[in-house]
Amino acid sequence: MRMFDAHFHIIDFDFPITENQSYIPPEYMAADYQRDTVELNVLGGAVVSGSFQGFDQGYLLKALRQLGPEFCGVTQLPSSVSDEEILRLHDHGVRGLRFNIRRGGSENISRLEYLARRVHETSGWHSELYMDAKELPEIASTIEKLPAVSIDHLGLSEEGLPHLLRLVDKGLRVKATGFGRVELNVGHALTSIYGTNPEALMFGTDLPSTRAPRPFKYEDLELVQNIFDEKAAEKILYSNALNWYTK
Repeated sequence: MRMFDAHFHIIDFDFPITENQSYIPPEYMAADYQRDTVELNVLGGAVVSGSFQGFDQGYLLKALRQLGPEFCGVTQLPSSVSDEEILRLHDHGVRGLRFNIRRGGSENISRLEYLARRVHETSGWHSELYMDAKELPEIASTIEKLPAVSIDHLGLSEEGLPHLLRLVDKGLRVKATGFGRVELNVGHALTSIYGTNPEALMFGTDLPSTRAPRPFKYEDLELVQNIFDEKAAEKILYSNALNWYTK
């Protein structure tokens, strides 16, 4: 079955890498990603900036050139970024803005509404949040007003799932990623989110699974195929993310 990989990282030591919470990731180049996914029928995907990459855009633009036009980028930007820079990045394939609330390295969450609206109005980008969904009530009223938002890694926690589902019902999208880093029943979370909004789930490998207690494995993909029928699996593995990133 075909896949649009909604979430993975490229780590290139030719560009700035900043230690984050005493952690520096191993290098993981575009060629490494292509090698690791050669049997997964990946037809496109989203390269996501990590906390350790800060506001550097060089690694991302290089990776997008190497991976090809079927791939797009999700970057981190300061609120002081110019419209011209947003448009320049858009021209090079960037389609989303990330707020890394869990790890830092991105703009502060206090600037979420301002910056999320700016990038959407300037270039049509959506915004992505890496956070524990149990903290969603603190910013739910803001998220509900924004035009396009997703959250990473199933919202991470069982405690956060009810808060996540309330926002999924209002249009929030969810990355079905990082099954080896979450603290919840993955199967139950997947069926609950899909039942709330069939357009919401977007599968990704999370390669190279930096800091995850258990990295991505093929069984994560098989889990989706085993739980859902072919039509639903096609949406989760391919078309939901394709529509989200290319609309």
